[in-house]
Amino acid sequence: MDSSTVPRKAFDVRRLPFFGGLAISCFIFLYLPIILLVMYSFNAGSTIAIWEGFSWRWYSAAWANEQVQRAAWLSLIIATSSALLATACAVPAALATTRGGGFKGFSVVFALINQPLMVPEIVTAVALLVFFSSIKVATGYTGIGYLVLAHTAFCIPFAYMPIRARLQSMDPSLEQAAADLYARPWRSFKTITLPQLWPGILAGAMLAFVISLDDVVITEFVKTAGQETLPTYMLGQLRRVVTPEINAISTVLLGISIVMVVIFHFLSKTRQ
Repeated sequence: MDSSTVPRKAFDVRRLPFFGGLAISCFIFLYLPIILLVMYSFNAGSTIAIWEGFSWRWYSAAWANEQVQRAAWLSLIIATSSALLATACAVPAALATTRGGGFKGFSVVFALINQPLMVPEIVTAVALLVFFSSIKVATGYTGIGYLVLAHTAFCIPFAYMPIRARLQSMDPSLEQAAADLYARPWRSFKTITLPQLWPGILAGAMLAFVISLDDVVITEFVKTAGQETLPTYMLGQLRRVVTPEINAISTVLLGISIVMVVIFHFLSKTRQ
């Protein structure tokens, strides 16, 4: 039989040599540190390397710590505000780049929107520090508004990506039919586009919230004295002494992220 007539098997990465072992090794190196962090957050002792029994001691200590309470509250305020503002900016940006048709300078606009993803975060942090420092000198205002604006600018592309992906997967024929029936653009958006876009908006808002909640670099550069968020508080504690209290706080943050992912999964499933 001619070799050219022999059907070729489709390429399957699972058939590569040692694929199974490499995949298992990657999962171990990725999740084993997280598992150890969660496990030692329940350690009764004061070290993070020696297991001395199960206890809720460090969760109670973190809950009663006034510095942790203030830092957590400030982090939630900044993350919520930044996520809402970033999503509000990302929705029209996604509509313009997907439903606006081709326009001159599209590549430049797309690159500018995604600039925080391409530029090292430390560069963005230094640029924001210089920019906000001049405003602080001119106005005398040193509140958390700078942190909210800095986090918003950094989180816009993270909110933009899921929204744009959702728009690209939507069939535009319904919107075109509404336009043919003389529906105004706002009414077409409200009754047709927005109900289908909600899963993408929720995903973008949640992603922006999580990115803002655990940001350290930009917060460390932009914040002023007394504006301690939970990640910067943990960084300061790690420089002094490492206790399982840090593991407990990290486990709570991990739990919040998992809960948000689960909620979004059920919301998107219901919407579908």
